[in-house]
Amino acid sequence: MALTARIRTRDGWAVSHAVVTVTDMTGTQVLRAEADTEGAVRDTTELAPGAYTVIVTAVGYAPAASSAIVTASGRAEIGAVTLARQGGAELPPPGPWTIDPAHSSVGAVAQHLGISSVHGRFTEFSGRIEIAPDELRKSRVEAVISAASIDTGNGMRDDHLRSADFLDVGTYPLITYRSTGLTAAGSDRWTVHGELHMRGVVRPVDLNLAYLGTGADPWGGTRAAFRATAELRREDFAMNYNQVLQAGIAAIGTTLRVELDIQAVQGGSLPQA
Repeated sequence: MALTARIRTRDGWAVSHAVVTVTDMTGTQVLRAEADTEGAVRDTTELAPGAYTVIVTAVGYAPAASSAIVTASGRAEIGAVTLARQGGAELPPPGPWTIDPAHSSVGAVAQHLGISSVHGRFTEFSGRIEIAPDELRKSRVEAVISAASIDTGNGMRDDHLRSADFLDVGTYPLITYRSTGLTAAGSDRWTVHGELHMRGVVRPVDLNLAYLGTGADPWGGTRAAFRATAELRREDFAMNYNQVLQAGIAAIGTTLRVELDIQAVQGGSLPQA
């Protein structure tokens, strides 16, 4: 097998039917192969040893180019190639964007028993993004989450998380986040500075944000995709409950990893179903 590669999006999804073109040092095309439904390229064309240019293209994505060396065995292992959505290195158009809960997720991961993780998500939330037209740092993000909508797949555990030991949803039904600033961390990555209001406590929380691109949707609108992560300490929000096992290991980790996958629709409201 002369050439192998894996074509992925920035958030790890396979790009099916991407096209890989290989040219030699004179610019002559020597190979053209198409990825399968899993984003894998496997081509058996024998190539002469030497240096080549590999160009990966796919509809809706910016092309990616790299160099490759074919060994004396005639093999070239390109490895993983990451494609960015067309326009992904630019900002979404300025103005209001509304988070679409049906195509977004707000999740949290906690360590359990020191050896595994428990994954949860909030099923009810809303939010708004305002992209500033002139200075990016003036852009704003606001989000509201229903604390009672926590879902870890276990009813007894969810009831405990809603109790005063943790979220105390009877007293504090909403979790809110409001940004206070934005700092560039790369061509398509930013640090969002903001304040998280949870369980009656306000703490500064930074989000590590990646912009995945903008594209048209089937309903005539424009959507932008983002992925963000953050890490919270439970004790910062007065959630100090824990159970220590005989071995001295806490049943629940002291930190939570927040994972956000967001689709936002251009405009001040969601389209009508």
